[in-house]
Amino acid sequence: MTLHPTHNLSVEELDRQSVFHPFTALAQHNESGPRIMVSGSGVRLKDRAGREYIDALAGLWCVNIGYGRTEIAEAVDRQLRELPYYHSFASMGTEPAAHVADRLKRMLPGEMGRVFFGLSGSDANDTQVKLVWYYNNLLGRPRKKKIIARKRAYHGVTVAAASLTGLPVLHNAFDLPIDRILHTVTPHHYWNAEPGMSEEDFARHCAAELDALIEREGPDTVAAFIAEPVMGAGGVIVPPKGYFQEIQKVLKKHDVLMIADEVICGFGRLGRMFGCEVFGIEPDMVTVAKGITSGYVPLSASVVSEKMWQVLMEESRTLGVFGHGYTYTAHPVSCAAAMANLDILEGEKLADRAAETGAYMQTLLRETFEGQPAIGEVRGIGLIAAVELVADPAARTPFDPALKVAGRVAARALDNGLITRALPNGDSLAFSPPLVISRADVEACVERLAASIAGVRDELIRDGVRIA
Repeated sequence: MTLHPTHNLSVEELDRQSVFHPFTALAQHNESGPRIMVSGSGVRLKDRAGREYIDALAGLWCVNIGYGRTEIAEAVDRQLRELPYYHSFASMGTEPAAHVADRLKRMLPGEMGRVFFGLSGSDANDTQVKLVWYYNNLLGRPRKKKIIARKRAYHGVTVAAASLTGLPVLHNAFDLPIDRILHTVTPHHYWNAEPGMSEEDFARHCAAELDALIEREGPDTVAAFIAEPVMGAGGVIVPPKGYFQEIQKVLKKHDVLMIADEVICGFGRLGRMFGCEVFGIEPDMVTVAKGITSGYVPLSASVVSEKMWQVLMEESRTLGVFGHGYTYTAHPVSCAAAMANLDILEGEKLADRAAETGAYMQTLLRETFEGQPAIGEVRGIGLIAAVELVADPAARTPFDPALKVAGRVAARALDNGLITRALPNGDSLAFSPPLVISRADVEACVERLAASIAGVRDELIRDGVRIA
């Protein structure tokens, strides 16, 4: 690609001087600048310096079909030539949007009613919050508005979605969370269960905590509960056995809606098409993004059950126009990309492949790391996993956060040609590769991570840090 030069500056310098980067240490970036990626194929990326990397995080948990699939480019090209844009306000529509909405409804578990399109998981969860409030107003329940999320959950960064997110870094100095958003216990057995407590007992404990919170707040004020089937950015936390069954008993008891945030888990990552299928979740609302287009172009969706849809539709006869939507809602190019992406996911049975290759990855991670110095827990399911580092595994003593151990491992891994991610809570390294990854590439990822952890561990010992 030929671009017009600006003052003869390098791309790295242009970026450093002009781009406001998300989730980046701003002062550090201003000094060191970016790493510019220029091409990708399968599970590999190449930067401007010609260095090659295995992308073990699939971009940001999203490039499910891998890089370089020309089918998406061809579908986007056709749509751009036929109809590059039209809106969906005032009963207008396009063919790609109708087809994707119908397909998504048929793919999702339960009886889904309608699909509302956005461009990111964040805006989709903002839409869900508004829909919960709107729905209860239509039912004549103006007090039933509070939404409960979980500590360490990740649901996005817009004002409402960041409030749902249970990570302090998204709240600090932003005047968040807003009111009507509550948080309950993180379902992480490793850190939060009492000694000797089984996973099933811990699941019942989490449900009891939720029940007590709803009772304290008043059931007539609590409208919805939102959860990722497997918590992603908060630590790749797989729920304890029986967790969602116990949680849903509480929700039904208090007439509280269940919102399943499938932004990371959806479209095959857990070895089934959706996390709801894996854990027996019966959602009233579902949020999807990322894997719906494998990140090739932006698209998200807020899906509501048929039960909710009937209320929204009937009450509109008196309330009038539904006053919510975006310029790019149901963008035809994004929807065309989604159809091509879903063709690949379903045609190549990538959810089944994620189950098979994921089982191998989970086994290899555990065989390589469990019982090793500084390794606290290896966890995951399908093609999503985390390796958590601690100072003393036997005592479950974390590292001093000031050491930024996981961040140092991720940086060393990058130098070793592996893209992983240090998660924002604790010292966990995430794996979430494209679903097309081979066993050989899984082995390469694990080898590179092991070398990176060993290097940082030796460095810490030299610096006098005690590691058990």
